[in-house]
Amino acid sequence: MRVLVVEDEVRLADNLAAALREGPGFAVDCAEDGEVGEQLARQGCYDLIILDLMLPKVDGLTVLRHMRSRDNSTPVLILTAKDGTASTIELLNAGADDYLSKPFDLGELIARAKALIRRGKGASHPVFAIADIEVNTLEQTVRRAGRVIDLSPTEYRILEYMVHRPRVIVSKRELLEHLYDYNWEHHSNVIEAHISNLRKKLMADSDQQPVETLRGRGYRLVADLEGAG
Repeated sequence: MRVLVVEDEVRLADNLAAALREGPGFAVDCAEDGEVGEQLARQGCYDLIILDLMLPKVDGLTVLRHMRSRDNSTPVLILTAKDGTASTIELLNAGADDYLSKPFDLGELIARAKALIRRGKGASHPVFAIADIEVNTLEQTVRRAGRVIDLSPTEYRILEYMVHRPRVIVSKRELLEHLYDYNWEHHSNVIEAHISNLRKKLMADSDQQPVETLRGRGYRLVADLEGAG
């Protein structure tokens, strides 16, 4: 999943980005002021936005209100100082999905981030079952017919993204935008290789391929494996 962190405290932003990349394996972009944060948010390619309230140029509450006025429904986790001027009611009325008061525990932030992303995808439980494939997004494990499938971090992230949208065609560009930060152009030639490896691993000990390739369109995870090709 891809996360935008809008935070002007550089050290805190770097720590957040590192924790989100190393723990859940998210792709992370950072913005140091509200103006840049709002510009990036308009791209609509994020699964979660972590937004500080006290920002240079444009404050976080204004950024949030502008997002919601444009029908941007990306989940937003607000970071606020304990003596912040915006009340909880004001934040929720403006469209915030959750908030954390500074200082906060990184583990709690990651747990809340995962929960908000699941909720944003319409999933309340961390375990997804697609036919005989089970993906546990909390443990980041994959099983097929009860057998553990050993995936690389990128292979896992591709599969996790696709299990949120079974039967939906996912383009290579969409995968790139959600799996990598805004420098994703450097990775544009590797998606096919990761998909190929993922298909091989999921096909081990099975004669049905759950990942379809549709030429010129993208890839699709087949919920009903009968007839998959």
